[in-house]
Amino acid sequence: MKRLLALCAVLALAAAACGGDDAPEELNVAYFLEWPTANQVAQHEQTYDDELGVTVNWIPFASGGDMAQAMEAGDIDISYSQGLTPFANFVTGGSDLLLIGVAVSYADADNCVAHPDYGITADNAAESLAGQSIYTPLGNVTHFKLLKMLEHLGVDTGTVELIQSEGGPAAVAALDSGEVAMACAFGGAVNQMIANGGNLVMTGAEQEAIGIRVFDIISTTGDFAEAYPDVLTGFLQVTEDANRAYNRDRSPFIDTIAEAAGMERAPTIALLDAFSFPEKDVQLSQAWLGGTVQQVMKDQMDFFVAQGEIASALSSYDSFVDTSFLEAVE
Repeated sequence: MKRLLALCAVLALAAAACGGDDAPEELNVAYFLEWPTANQVAQHEQTYDDELGVTVNWIPFASGGDMAQAMEAGDIDISYSQGLTPFANFVTGGSDLLLIGVAVSYADADNCVAHPDYGITADNAAESLAGQSIYTPLGNVTHFKLLKMLEHLGVDTGTVELIQSEGGPAAVAALDSGEVAMACAFGGAVNQMIANGGNLVMTGAEQEAIGIRVFDIISTTGDFAEAYPDVLTGFLQVTEDANRAYNRDRSPFIDTIAEAAGMERAPTIALLDAFSFPEKDVQLSQAWLGGTVQQVMKDQMDFFVAQGEIASALSSYDSFVDTSFLEAVE
């Protein structure tokens, strides 16, 4: 059935008829500011609007959890670069969300930075972080990375106070104040905290070595996927084209991406150096949507159960990944 829907979706792009409703008058897409991605060239140049034949509204959000809530409320149709962890948290809780693609893979662009006055390193973290406060998002991949890192470093999490983050600029301010020993964030905030004198306790490569994988996804709701399969395939097609162009030669696109992300050129390049944008064939491989992404969700949720963060995990997350729309991309 999924392959039939995918074929119908491709035909719909040309014929505007797929046995269901026509495309919506407008498409509401969630994304992050100060998070430069290859597809922002198509966002900035309104390629999505032209190819889909609809007005695409790009709406900035502060977290993947907020994106999920907006999709639940019907305010957002597609979330671009939503964190895998909040997605998995919400479907674990019963949300009707669907993962349809991988947006970006990264490691060093999401991390925790220690205040220089506390002298925190990987070697002394078990002692130097005891009784301290850490400023961090909760319920997303940054939170997951933090807990895995603390476990690896032997830090007793019962002695650490976690303070809910209000976003990247707030994380920078919290660390600068000296009132927290460490602050965790993603994007430009991590670079800014390091530039202000902070230090990484573990690098992205060191975290990957202990099994932490970090990537964002493209998601929608089950209802939207059923009603508008052609729109999802068209959205993924434009994204694929943008990723391919960027991966061939990104140099012509840096300034456009920076403008769309609301950033200066130098910090945009610094973040893009830490990003990769997998194309269709890579995404459909076993290393990604062929099974690994589903297992990563399961591993993350089982870890949160063990940490007492959630009551239970699902036995499988396979049903929340639908590759049919991506398979229909040319």
